[in-house]
This record gives sequence, C-alpha cells and structure tokens, in this order.
Amino acid sequence: MEQTSGVDQPAAVHPLTGIDPLASFKLRDKVVVLTGASSGLGERFARVIDALGATSVLAARRRDRLDTLVSELSRAEAVACDVGEDGANEALIQGVLDRHGRVDVVIANAGITNPMPAAKEEVSDYRKVMEIDLVAPFALAKAAQPAMRSQKAGSIVMVASVAGLRSMSLLPQASYVAAKSGLIGLTRELALQWARHGIRVNALCPGMFPSEMTSDVTDHSSIKEMFEGAIPLRRLGRSDELDGAIAFLASDASSYMTGQTLVMDGGVSC
Repeated sequence: MEQTSGVDQPAAVHPLTGIDPLASFKLRDKVVVLTGASSGLGERFARVIDALGATSVLAARRRDRLDTLVSELSRAEAVACDVGEDGANEALIQGVLDRHGRVDVVIANAGITNPMPAAKEEVSDYRKVMEIDLVAPFALAKAAQPAMRSQKAGSIVMVASVAGLRSMSLLPQASYVAAKSGLIGLTRELALQWARHGIRVNALCPGMFPSEMTSDVTDHSSIKEMFEGAIPLRRLGRSDELDGAIAFLASDASSYMTGQTLVMDGGVSC
C-alpha cells in the first residue's frame, strides 16, 4: 500500500498575491537517481525526494537495506550497484533510461573515508577512496549528461563535504579531503561546460552529521564533545537539517544556480 507523503495536498497559494513559494520545490513527474541510498544521509535524502513527489531510483551495494527502504516509500525502486566498479555508473543510468525514458536529477552521494595519518595510509587505500568519492561521481554525471542534454534540462548534485573546503585537525583523512576538494572543483568545471545544455551542477557540503560513516566520532561521547567544541553552533547537525538543502538543489527552486557550493556545517568553515 502506498504511503501518503503529503505531496498531493493543495498548493499553499497566498490568497492575495497568488504566490506559492513552495511550488518550485516539488519533484512531480521527475526521475531522480540517488547513489549511496542505503544508509546515513543517503537514506534521509531518499525519504525527502520521495516526499517531494519524485520517482526515485535508489542505488547502493546493500540490496537488503534498499529493499526495506523502498517498502517504506511511495514511488521508489532499488538497484544494487557498486559505483566503484568499472561500468557500474553507466549501467545504472542506462537502466533508468530503459525503464523510465528520462533522468531529471542525479544525486552523487555514495562515498567512503579512511581516517588515519597520511604517513600510515596505503596508496592502494588512498586510490580506493578517490575511485568512490571522485571518479565515480564523474562517471555518473557523464553517463547522465547525454539524456539531460537531449531534455535540455537536468540537475546534478555532488555530495561533497566541508572537508573539501578545509582540513580537520581532529580527523586526519588525506584521501577524503583530496577527493572532496576535487569534487568541488569538478562541480564548477562541469557546471561551466554543460550550462549551455540546461544542465545544472551544484555541490552540497555537509559538516559533521551522525551517520554510519561518522560513527567513530558520534558514538563516543568524549570524541563527540571535542568535535562539538570546534563547531561554532556547538553541536553536530541533525539529518533533517539537510532536507531543505537537498530539496533546493535537486528541484527547480535552484533553477538559476549552477557551479555553486552550498555549505551546511554549523559554521565550521566561517
């Protein structure tokens, strides 16, 4: 049975101005591809996209978690996909086009990290982080570009990190910092190259949010307190505090925005 997400409620049109400021955030009739959807921020993003009325294609390695998530959503499907494998991103997009005939939004969210001092990080481990966090988003965006170009419209959201803007003294992670810094640069470059085709490319840079990836920090009170002490707002982010950001970047609410980085970090990058 389909869940009621609220997207079919009457528009919030102002009785005097006739303006509905939330209308452009809706994703009705849009097909959205989201990687890294099985846990953490990706799972929350999936719920937000579904609530906005999109048909969502949720990709991750753990099919069992995806199936559970899809059963709780209205218009979603699961695709088992390891974005680090050669050809996986291309196959993901081609499958979406075969089933739905279009792709309107791509959210490159899949990512890994390997926290440790650079002197102890193996080159092979560094390379793996780069493959997942920087090469895979490029492959995903490149695979979606022809369809979006044909449609003369599309939104690509690169989920980067505040670590792409500044190094974290409390959490040494050279490969992750390098990959996310590169992803921000890639966002600007693709935005510039593809703007004439109506394709927008923007990056979302979260700070420290509780998730499976950050559990080494968030599950230990003393470590968590040290991180919170370094955040101007003095706390970690809540998953719901990214709802508006991902809705804005994915939807037509940001239709005149491309090549930009939206930072949600509690003031860390001030």
